[in-house]
Amino acid sequence: MGNKSELIKDEMYGDEVREKLEEFAAEGWENIPEEERDKWFKRFKFWGVFHHRGGQESYFMMRLTNCGGVLEPGQLRAVGEVAEEYASGPVDNPEFGDAWIDFTTRQSIQLHWLKLEDIPEIWEKLEGVGLSSRSAGGDTMRNISGCPVAGKGEEYIESRPILDEIQETIRGDDDLSNMPRKFNISVSGCKQGCAQDAINDIGLEPARKFIDGEEVKGFNIRVGGGLGGREPRNARPLNLFIEPEHAVETVREFVEYYHENGNRTNRSKNRARFFVDEHGTEKIREDLDERLDFEFETAGTDFRGEYTYNAGKNTEYGAHDHVGVYDQKDDKNYVGLSVPVGRLPAEDVVKLADLAEAYGSGAVRLTRRQNPLIMDVPDGNLANLLNEPFLDKYSPEPNPFTQGAVACTGTEFCSLALTETKARMARMLRWLGDNVELPSDVDRIKMHYSGCTADCGQAMTGDIGLQGMRARKDGEMVEALDVGVGGGMGEEAEFTEWVRQRVPADEVPGMIRNIAEAYAALRSEGQTFSDWVAATGHETLVELAEPEEVEGYEDPCLNDAKQSWYPFEDGESPAPTDASGDPISADD
Repeated sequence: MGNKSELIKDEMYGDEVREKLEEFAAEGWENIPEEERDKWFKRFKFWGVFHHRGGQESYFMMRLTNCGGVLEPGQLRAVGEVAEEYASGPVDNPEFGDAWIDFTTRQSIQLHWLKLEDIPEIWEKLEGVGLSSRSAGGDTMRNISGCPVAGKGEEYIESRPILDEIQETIRGDDDLSNMPRKFNISVSGCKQGCAQDAINDIGLEPARKFIDGEEVKGFNIRVGGGLGGREPRNARPLNLFIEPEHAVETVREFVEYYHENGNRTNRSKNRARFFVDEHGTEKIREDLDERLDFEFETAGTDFRGEYTYNAGKNTEYGAHDHVGVYDQKDDKNYVGLSVPVGRLPAEDVVKLADLAEAYGSGAVRLTRRQNPLIMDVPDGNLANLLNEPFLDKYSPEPNPFTQGAVACTGTEFCSLALTETKARMARMLRWLGDNVELPSDVDRIKMHYSGCTADCGQAMTGDIGLQGMRARKDGEMVEALDVGVGGGMGEEAEFTEWVRQRVPADEVPGMIRNIAEAYAALRSEGQTFSDWVAATGHETLVELAEPEEVEGYEDPCLNDAKQSWYPFEDGESPAPTDASGDPISADD
């Protein structure tokens, strides 16, 4: 027997949910029967529509899908215009104001403060330029990850056609919409490891193999990677090499295999990483061999030893995050901008679209580190683009803390989170940039902040990982963070080693300063932060990671601890509201 979620999905899920969502939008949010709201909110997620947390009733988030981070000309502008018109909340965020978008760690976009009644119009505007929110959430295949410059940058093996076919034929198959849990797919064609295959449910990594005396390009297959719940797993190799023409069918068979056999009883143990734990890679390989018609080859030689993306290596070995100016293979350039914590005001979204059209082709790509890339910039346009005032704010050469920053949604909107994330991280980044000096050869310290152990901010893979908790300070409940060090992707992906637990949030900037200054003072010449952590040892790291209150840093919501309807507003919640945004009286 399935769990409660499975029973809800059995009644209705996938594409057929859209028609019902549109009916509720036409009738008004308040006409969803109260006793049925949880069911409908769970189903809405398939269409990328998420209900905000308690106290924000009648407000929704929409997540988009754009396979591999690609935004074609005109698409980003449409997103910005939608944000300006529809993503306006009842209270300004103290750091970001009103009406903005969030870039995600799966190379896509989220919009907040939406009214359900506006969703059909938003779909019309976005779908009119080829964007979709289908399969952006819920128990389904999420946005597919790939190298954001696939087809434009240097690749060992071409991946863009494979990504597009998986998007169209597998993610587009409604028969596969109802998965046991959310399911992540990645395909890497480059040697940097941009898609972070080690933390996906199935990842295709570039590899080579000698077959009949000739070098053959293809992919090695890994399955069962993921973070969350303090039970992370590296995706495990299947000892399977496939040629590009078999890539899509191999992904389909593993998706169908998990769809048919995944655990639908225990939601805490039914992600694909636990499925691989249970079945083992040998059994999975054998079963896939029976399901697929081509002859299996053992794994080829991969490029994991060369991975640099979020891998903690010196940047002289390759790109860490695509922020900066880089060559395209067509003799043009792309310029990666650093958007702190991935949040961009709507007016700046439109300005970014203007710059992409004025200096490039209009195309924009998104990375897994919440940053946008302006594509197809000719050499003759590069200097003028780099002199634009917009790039002073969203620099391709930010300070090391800003360049390495990632943050999830947090308690501002998420019902799972235990702490606010975005505004706090933005303030920490400013304080650290102004008060901590790093060696000149250190251009990135990757700080990842998740509001809870679900780890949407991928804290387990950061140089410095932060996860939201709660603690008591001076007799009061406060927002607090567990702090760890030494996470990263690469040949053998390492997960964060926790050195302090439940540190009050206002003492975290001082703690990070103490760690960073110890690194600067004690490192050997050229030693990266990741290597220094590995060489230092746990006990010493705990001693160095001393929490401390500091001058000049004021925490935005230390005492909220998710007690208010909005972390930055103590007054009464305006929700629920009607379609026009007016509060609905409890007496009605």
